[in-house]
Amino acid sequence: MIGVCIKYFHENYGGMLQAYATTKMLEARGIDYELIQYEKRRTLPEKIMSVPRLLNGVLLNDKYEALKKKMGMKKHPEFAKNDAIRMEAFGRFKKKAFTRFSPVFAGYPALCEGAKRYDAVVTGSDQLWSPAGLPTNYYNLMFVPDFVRKISYASSFGVSQIPWYQVKRTAEYLNRLDFISMRENRGSQIVKELTGKEVPTILDPVFSFDMAGWEKLVPAKKNMSEPYIFAYFLGANPAYRKAVEELSQKTGLKIVALRHLDQYVEEDEKFGDIAPYDVGPEEFLNWIRGAKYVCTDSFHGTCFSIIHHKKFMIFNRYSDQSKTSKNSRIDSLCQNLNLSERRFSGDICAIRNEINYQAVDENLMKLKKQTEAYLDKAFDGLV
Repeated sequence: MIGVCIKYFHENYGGMLQAYATTKMLEARGIDYELIQYEKRRTLPEKIMSVPRLLNGVLLNDKYEALKKKMGMKKHPEFAKNDAIRMEAFGRFKKKAFTRFSPVFAGYPALCEGAKRYDAVVTGSDQLWSPAGLPTNYYNLMFVPDFVRKISYASSFGVSQIPWYQVKRTAEYLNRLDFISMRENRGSQIVKELTGKEVPTILDPVFSFDMAGWEKLVPAKKNMSEPYIFAYFLGANPAYRKAVEELSQKTGLKIVALRHLDQYVEEDEKFGDIAPYDVGPEEFLNWIRGAKYVCTDSFHGTCFSIIHHKKFMIFNRYSDQSKTSKNSRIDSLCQNLNLSERRFSGDICAIRNEINYQAVDENLMKLKKQTEAYLDKAFDGLV
């Protein structure tokens, strides 16, 4: 049996669907697995040791966004009510999608002991190796004993540079891993810089299934009879919303917008002609499927647009100069699939340009073969 150490419980559409894709990939391979359940119980010394983590820039930015969302709920009770509806939709999906769990390991010593039950532990994807999470020694598999195989599946640092004060510890956990793969080109470069190891850049788990494969996992359902623009923004940039409104004016299409996702956004109050909240991961996928155009600053929003052959535009959630930027995942995806022209550069009407999906699919197939070859080797003997 293998233990799966991924973030399957966070209410984020892309993150939850990639976790779901990971489990379905394992099932397709006939691998027995369980999702690791870890409950933190830190001692006072451990709490004191974790204080420096609170000064990490990436963590501070994430905490700030969460605080803005919480304050927005207090200020706008209607938004709090709507967000509760969204959380219920996530809950329904989680209950149905994730059913294989480990016992609850309460406290780090119990987690370390529990890891001995596995032949291997796999982690990866969704920024789980962000510098903000290093002190937890969880997603980097430092809790897994030496004799248990440790596998990274399309992992992501989420940043272009490891802070100088974390270089030594990052190299330490990387050198313990038996198999390493990244989902961003820069991530593979970082591994080479810190360990000297050449590691592959492979596809995110959601690409384990093509359009037809996803329809088997999540049946298609038409939400609207008329064509529409689907707007899925995690960031708060008002200029991006104005660009989508410009596209709406020029095409005559209505905007379906998911509002106030990672944070409360004042501009979202009037953004979109239709703003559904009863949207879990399955409904999210169907909104993308039915869209004429998709406008997003999300990595997984981009992935699912590609899988479903949509005309889409990618907006940078972070500036290139931002120290907390997570753009590198999208950078690699666009470079590897030759889709850099889908980055927003000021002309929203460029979204109407045709995409040569035959060429995109050919590039995807090459990367899928590399991904499958890596997984074959990493999981060899575990079936």
